[in-house]
Amino acid sequence: MEHRYAFPGVPTRRLVHISQMTEPMTVFDRALVRRRRERARAGYRDFAFLEEEVASRLVERLEDIRRRFPIALELGARSGALGRLLRANGAVETLVQADLAPGWAMERAAEGPALALDEELLPIADGALDAVFGVLSLHWVNDLPGALSQIRRALKPDGLMLIALLGGETLVELRDALSEAEIEVTGGLSPRVSPFADVRAAGGLLQRAGFALPVVDADTVPVTYATAFHLMRELKGMGESNTVLERRRTPTPRAVFTRAADIYAERFGLADGRIPARFQILYLTGWAPSADQPKPLRPGSAMARLSSALGTTEVAAGEVATGEVAAGEPPSGETPGVE
Repeated sequence: MEHRYAFPGVPTRRLVHISQMTEPMTVFDRALVRRRRERARAGYRDFAFLEEEVASRLVERLEDIRRRFPIALELGARSGALGRLLRANGAVETLVQADLAPGWAMERAAEGPALALDEELLPIADGALDAVFGVLSLHWVNDLPGALSQIRRALKPDGLMLIALLGGETLVELRDALSEAEIEVTGGLSPRVSPFADVRAAGGLLQRAGFALPVVDADTVPVTYATAFHLMRELKGMGESNTVLERRRTPTPRAVFTRAADIYAERFGLADGRIPARFQILYLTGWAPSADQPKPLRPGSAMARLSSALGTTEVAAGEVATGEVAAGEPPSGETPGVE
């Protein structure tokens, strides 16, 4: 099956679905991700705080980059929080907003160019974009290295990618409570909290995807809830509930959730009776390679010595400075291993 998308100013390319035999390992049910995003739209305004907070923090990072981007793509546009901030910021001239859920894409079309697309299969021609932005979307893709590679190819030379996704320390308290409760009540265990990348892994993925000057930084959005049930209701309202393919397919006994709520409160509860939850956010920054980007100097090509700048005496490798003791030699008058 082939797909072609077109919108003003951005060349597209033909995409052909390839054989299942050549696809990467599938972890998430992408059709379910789409359905849950669509279902969350009706009441999403009451649960948009995380998207809005992360969008604000991402745009703060963009303020350190003094560039204008003639045409940019936003992935995972949802309620449009990031798009509104990008337009207010003035760094982007034309913003195309995209989302996996067609309903969200139709809402964004009222504000400017928009389309529904799957982040795992970008229909954008190579070298078409000046920037790609995204908030809390790519942690649901099955092939994150492949998605990042497609983004890099869609960028012009020296084009920017700046995205935010959930990190590995997200909801660790909920994961622990649910796992212990399920084992205790049912004698088994099924995946309930999605796997997320950590900072080191994310940095490696940027390099693997071919980005230049890759940077990954992380921060945390701390939240408190009355109970674990309120937290799980929040996740459902965000459209962020479990879509792991290996999830339990039969109804989970309510006793599991009741016990998990008790464990959560007992182990992590605060003095005021509420429970804490942490959303770790990873911010991935990378640039499409370009010949005029700054590059590290060749070793030995420095024009000044560090010792001169520090006002110290330079000592060649293998020599011992005056007054110091070489590694492995005892100070005068002492014998190793003898008190």
